[in-house]
Amino acid sequence: MANEQNLQQLLDSTNPVDLLRNSQIGSYIYPVVPADFTNWIKEQKAWRETAVLYDQSHHMDNVFLKGSDAIKLISDTAINSVAKFEVNQAKQYVPTTSAGHVIGDGILFREAEDEYTYVGRAPASNWLLYHGETGGYSNLDIEVDRRSPSRPYGHAVPRRYYRFQIPGPNAWPIIEKLNGGPLEQLRFFRMSTMTIAGRTVRTLRHGMAGAPGLEIWGPYEDHDVIQEAIVTAGAEFGLLPVGSRAYPSNTLESGWIPSPLPGIYTGEAERGYREWLGVDSYEATGTLAGSFVSDNIEDYYTTPWELGYGSFVKFDHDFIGRDALEKIDPATQRRKVTMAWDAEDLGKVWTSLLNVDGPQYKFFDLPLANYGSANYDAIIDANDNVVGYSMFTGYSSNERRGLSLSIVNPDVPEGAELRVVWGEPNGGSSKASVEPHEQTEVRAVVSPVPYSTVARDTYHGGWRTNYSE
Repeated sequence: MANEQNLQQLLDSTNPVDLLRNSQIGSYIYPVVPADFTNWIKEQKAWRETAVLYDQSHHMDNVFLKGSDAIKLISDTAINSVAKFEVNQAKQYVPTTSAGHVIGDGILFREAEDEYTYVGRAPASNWLLYHGETGGYSNLDIEVDRRSPSRPYGHAVPRRYYRFQIPGPNAWPIIEKLNGGPLEQLRFFRMSTMTIAGRTVRTLRHGMAGAPGLEIWGPYEDHDVIQEAIVTAGAEFGLLPVGSRAYPSNTLESGWIPSPLPGIYTGEAERGYREWLGVDSYEATGTLAGSFVSDNIEDYYTTPWELGYGSFVKFDHDFIGRDALEKIDPATQRRKVTMAWDAEDLGKVWTSLLNVDGPQYKFFDLPLANYGSANYDAIIDANDNVVGYSMFTGYSSNERRGLSLSIVNPDVPEGAELRVVWGEPNGGSSKASVEPHEQTEVRAVVSPVPYSTVARDTYHGGWRTNYSE
């Protein structure tokens, strides 16, 4: 396969499932930020009990869109309506393929009249870039600032912007201390400015742990100054910086599934996109992990309703995938849930590391147990029928529970006890992130999403906020 230049050429000679299940790229990492500032349990507890500082400067792509055609590109590719999208407002951006399968998602910030910034994972970045370059948008400038591991020289190259989040019950007193006085609490996903260490910074209002918080950003050269100011101001309020180890586990409590497989590996309408994607792209090198194995890559695709984005689908505009989505009855779709893992069964997974002669199960890392870019563990019922997929797995010290964000068939009731098949068949695939192991089954109860009562009652749910207005 040495002569392949794009993803389509790879797929012409390889089953996409085999390609992704045996990728040698290793685990998906959260770069640059130290693994722990204190320890991951303290950091998890701080976002529930006091306040935390998330450094989001390095692990996401930024796509900058400028020009009067920027909003047309967004409208043409998003299931979301843009009929109401004001300056200083943000929206969660969800694109689908022509067949109605989700590609990914992220956040779009409208920073000026004809200026937008997308922040998120590569699948939606690449989709925006491809259509921006090939869609005939004459009045559009589009530029990408890749996540740090994807840039030349890797981690050593700074980003255009730093990006921090300050969430938690004590977040607002910290924010007002930084500002030197009261600061208006705008509506969710509205943007403004504030002053930190004598510098004007942009802000996005969001909430987590039942309290208002902010996301802030500005020129990367101010990163260290702003970070130090936040940590200093937050000390008396119990603020802790969160390391890269604990950071991605926050979604276990709030309910956002970060990395479904992009539904782009089949379909004639997406052939041009696959020919555009390089052999080094996320889509070509990403890892597909878990106990669910099918020769048909389409069995891994998801629709907006399955990921909790059904309310975002608005047919007030033409967009890629609209015709397919209009034909779907939402009542037939799988739904997003949290699987609460049985403590005894999960304990056996952990203690298998100590077995000299007995079975050794797939390593369940703490606090996040994912070992692929996209994770699909089979959820089975009493008759061994696959009734869903466990897609994002880890442990919450706040809930004292192993949890996995999952999708299940529409007839599966909340409260049902099912089993998650943990580990890959036949001793595991040849992925770099997989060690020889045996499969096992873990009992798990179908539970609400978000799982956290605090988040469920007071937070809009999601990575920052699953917000579409």
